[in-house]
Amino acid sequence: MAEKISAVKGMNDILPASVPRTDKLPDSALWSGFESIVRRLLSRYGYQYIVTPVVEPTSLFVRGLGEVTDIVEKEMYSFTDAMNGDRLTLRPEATAGIVRAMVEHNALYNGPLRLWTLGPMFRHERPQKGRYRQFHQLDVEALGFAGPDVDAELILMVRALWRELGLEEGRHVRLELNSLGQPHERHAHREALIRYFEANAAQLDADAQRRLHTNPLRILDTKNPAMQALVEGAPQLMDFLGAESRDHFDAVRSVLDAAGLAYRVNPRLVRGMDYYNLTVFEWVTDQLGSQGTVCGGGRYDGLIGQIGGKPAPAVGFGLGVERLLLLIQELQLPVADPAPVAYAIVPSPALLPQAMVTLEALRAAGVSVVQHAGGGSMKSQFKKADASGARFALVFGEEEVAQGQVALKALRDAQRPQVLRPLQAPAEWAAELLDA
Repeated sequence: MAEKISAVKGMNDILPASVPRTDKLPDSALWSGFESIVRRLLSRYGYQYIVTPVVEPTSLFVRGLGEVTDIVEKEMYSFTDAMNGDRLTLRPEATAGIVRAMVEHNALYNGPLRLWTLGPMFRHERPQKGRYRQFHQLDVEALGFAGPDVDAELILMVRALWRELGLEEGRHVRLELNSLGQPHERHAHREALIRYFEANAAQLDADAQRRLHTNPLRILDTKNPAMQALVEGAPQLMDFLGAESRDHFDAVRSVLDAAGLAYRVNPRLVRGMDYYNLTVFEWVTDQLGSQGTVCGGGRYDGLIGQIGGKPAPAVGFGLGVERLLLLIQELQLPVADPAPVAYAIVPSPALLPQAMVTLEALRAAGVSVVQHAGGGSMKSQFKKADASGARFALVFGEEEVAQGQVALKALRDAQRPQVLRPLQAPAEWAAELLDA
């Protein structure tokens, strides 16, 4: 027997619930249910779907994310194309690729765009619960919009998503908010940070010492408990913001206040990519241990010009799907795609032609039906029907079919009597199944 080949560590299979597994990862029904909710919600807000390549030029991320970010320095899966020597990278995030596509196709020529995508991203890091080498991200971008109204729209749209999923803001997830100001304001703050941390160099860990002169803002995001007091005493960016940056932030907050959305202004909140400015936000949870952030985003007005396009404002967010689904699973929220409405039991192969014609007509009428395959006794077929989660069994017995009928048996309501329905007119009783 050939040696069994396993998936790459940190890159997981998404399997149906019927496939037994020990890692407790969300099953495909939960994924599918989540994706259905996302598609409906984003459509209501006017966002259009986009798909970009999984592989991009390495230079896109070096230029877009920043050469001294952890992602570029340590986490990207990069390789040289054997055909032409190009340096390529498996995308570690989605925003840079979407912006590249918009620049390449001159997509903003006719005005701003609201876009979204959902797909796999790749980072080479130590796999742990909610953090994988291949992970999936819902990414939403509004390109060409400069005002705080769209910043607030995105944040409220995430709240709407939580409500669709059954998550309660304040209880299951909470919002943190900050402003990073503009580049010249961050530069002044950066210089003040460097002076502050240099004066306390003995308290810096190795990671902070490495970042001190390249990206000191990231020191504020340290998870090292020994440095928390030092970070709390560091100069705050909010003190360096000018009137325009403050007005933008206040306008975002006024919309959130009017909408009754609670939040905490967190002056230490920064984002992992260099391209952010003005509004930044995170939705966090206490339900998943150390992996607390489930959604993060903000404004990045400089990125489009940085990647070679005509400068234009932009704002967006990314949501880690695995982490969110783990939270939904932990809270046992009913998000998964529904079970089939009916399960067809066909005890004799000779009855298949008539049964399958009826099933096709039911499906055309909007009824989801699973047909039993592979034969077996009535008892074994009913066992499969029950395990499928279907509300009804459609029994194509020899006697019923000979009379031009099929039996409808309720599987979840013992008090509901079995009834017979005509084989030749399934559209007439399809609503009975859908409304039950």
